[in-house]
Amino acid sequence: MKISPARIAAFEILSKIESETAFSSVLLPLYATILSPPDRALCHQLTLGILRKQMYLDSVIGNFGKGKKIDPAVRIALRIGLYQLLFLDRIPDYSAINDSVNLVQYAKKTSAKGFVNAILRRATRENISCEYADDIERISVEASHPRWLIEKWIGRFGVAETERLAHSNNEISEITFRFTARSSQKIREKFLNNCNEQKTVSVVKMSEFVEDCFIADGIDTELLDLVENGEIYFQDEASQMVAVSIDIRSGDKFLDVCAAPGSKTTLIAAREMMKTETVVAGDLHWPRASFLRDNCRNQGVGFVNVLQYDAESELPFANESFDVVLLDAPCSGTGTIRHNPEIRYSLKPSDLAGLSQKQLTLLQNASKAVKQGGRLIYSTCSLETEENEQICEKFIADNPRFSMIKPRVPERFMNADGFAQTLPHRDNMDGFFIAAFEKVHQT
Repeated sequence: MKISPARIAAFEILSKIESETAFSSVLLPLYATILSPPDRALCHQLTLGILRKQMYLDSVIGNFGKGKKIDPAVRIALRIGLYQLLFLDRIPDYSAINDSVNLVQYAKKTSAKGFVNAILRRATRENISCEYADDIERISVEASHPRWLIEKWIGRFGVAETERLAHSNNEISEITFRFTARSSQKIREKFLNNCNEQKTVSVVKMSEFVEDCFIADGIDTELLDLVENGEIYFQDEASQMVAVSIDIRSGDKFLDVCAAPGSKTTLIAAREMMKTETVVAGDLHWPRASFLRDNCRNQGVGFVNVLQYDAESELPFANESFDVVLLDAPCSGTGTIRHNPEIRYSLKPSDLAGLSQKQLTLLQNASKAVKQGGRLIYSTCSLETEENEQICEKFIADNPRFSMIKPRVPERFMNADGFAQTLPHRDNMDGFFIAAFEKVHQT
């Protein structure tokens, strides 16, 4: 039994994501270390492609399988074969079918080999068509998003915009990166002065909205070497926008409440190191805080004070200790489905209530650390109003000493309520929400 290492790796990754709620962003780099470059590329393409098309693939499997109950491992093998047959022209049909049949044997589900072979061969011979009860089901299946989420978005955005949003979540996002405090003058000049003339780095353009943010159409060894050396850092354009939206003034003390892995902390520290008197960043669990500390050191901002604490309980600081406090709150992540396609399948409607309660508690606790006249920034990578506007409205109602101020972002991202919002289908970046508040003097 001979199976391509790429397909075995994709099978194992997809199995772990489904059974252990693991993440592709963690597993793919681990498997990359044991795969050849061609196998690494195919494994990456299969894993992310199947996650982006999972509900559609399952719909086709269900139609051909006539509703038969299918073992999870067998279903994953079918998805791998069917994805190649439908979406990868360069893979011969016989190769896709044979490896999927062998994957079933690899998973010790030998009795299903004939079933897998029959389903995949039908897919090569018959037209694939699906019938839908309504627009919600059509978008849900074709864009592979849970029905409840599509229904929710239609209520907010309408059918046409929801369809664009859902399909944009399945597009391969551009690669965005930025300078760090460790970036040499040579590297800075290379990207700034010759952005469109790179011979070895696939730089397409600079961001219209974020200074020193570069957009590439792929990753090559030079970019990876620069990341390894701490001279550049991969970070989505919208995530960078959160950091640069913060108004840091000379002598400010800055706190990043929920900081790991440190993308925003390190960007703020690098940009504002001549202004800030103190930069403090923390997180709940020590492994995450330790990773944050290492990230700061690798990017040349080792002066950041990294702490471990439970921000949901109480921050380990005296009240009114910081001029600027950022709460980039734990959230559903529905704005980052482009980069994390599997999260759509594990998220449940009931999760939003628990998350919103946690977010409001974190915001209340973070606000205590803000000095009079200081600024509080609240951000998420969620598109959901329960985690964004509703949190801010409750916070303002309960905290009259805070007033809303405009975050420092381009006007096109501001909505009518005074909040900033990026949207994947509109802005070609992750979906982030930003709100800014100022603590007024007590009268």
